[in-house]
Amino acid sequence: MVVVTGQSKASATPDDAMSSSDAEDDFQEPATPTATQAGQALPLLPQQFPEVVPLNVGGMFFTTRLSTLRRYEDTMLAAMFSGRHYIPTDAEGRYFIDRDGTYFGDILNFLRSGDLPPRERVRSVYKEAQYYSIGPLLDNLEDIQPLKGEKVRQAFLGLMPYYKEHLERIVEIAKLRATQRKARFAKLKVCVFKEEMPITPYECPHFNSLRFERSESEAKLFEHHCEVDVSFGPWEAVADVYDLLHCIVTDLSARGIAVDHQCIGVCDKHLVNHYYCKRPIYEFKITWW
Repeated sequence: MVVVTGQSKASATPDDAMSSSDAEDDFQEPATPTATQAGQALPLLPQQFPEVVPLNVGGMFFTTRLSTLRRYEDTMLAAMFSGRHYIPTDAEGRYFIDRDGTYFGDILNFLRSGDLPPRERVRSVYKEAQYYSIGPLLDNLEDIQPLKGEKVRQAFLGLMPYYKEHLERIVEIAKLRATQRKARFAKLKVCVFKEEMPITPYECPHFNSLRFERSESEAKLFEHHCEVDVSFGPWEAVADVYDLLHCIVTDLSARGIAVDHQCIGVCDKHLVNHYYCKRPIYEFKITWW
């Protein structure tokens, strides 16, 4: 019996079989649509804009000149309406920007005539100016209150070691205690001190003359940790303890955390001889609801 076998792939003639490259082509992924194909779905670039531009910013409607949107060439708005990018339109043909439009009018007023928002809107407009990358508006807002004062405050807090970490610790401790006790509020002790060395009536006769002359071994006699949950200090600045307390309360309140505080005494830790700590201790009350 004669058995006839099929020809091997290697012996196949070009006319009888596909080349390996042809076979691979059959299994390739579909090619990415070409620019011509894509242009059938979206308008061709560059996009043309009218001289008077109707806008829909997050559902709020505005109308302005194209030159106003392009006033500063390094901004996002100038780039968006340069013609290099496609801007979608709503059902009424307004160009749509997917952003809260509450403060967009303040943005336009600055682009039109350099007007700045009233003080109560400065922080919010600053946030929008950051989003739209409007450098001249950012510079102007940073030079007025409340942002100018905030820059000074942050410069002070920059001297405070681990300030943000200590804030987080206050929040975490208060949350843990309230959760464990199923309570509406939680209390914790916070020490706030400006000076590294203790300054009390007990020390006046001897301490002041050696305040900046103590050796390292002498300084170690005064090192200790007050028995509190969180301790802020020391720092070198004119701002005092009450200024730092104001910063702590302000930053916690900005996070929606209700906080009250009161001084409940001083640390009576005995250090050496007649020297005692005497750093002020504050009770912080965090209310969660």
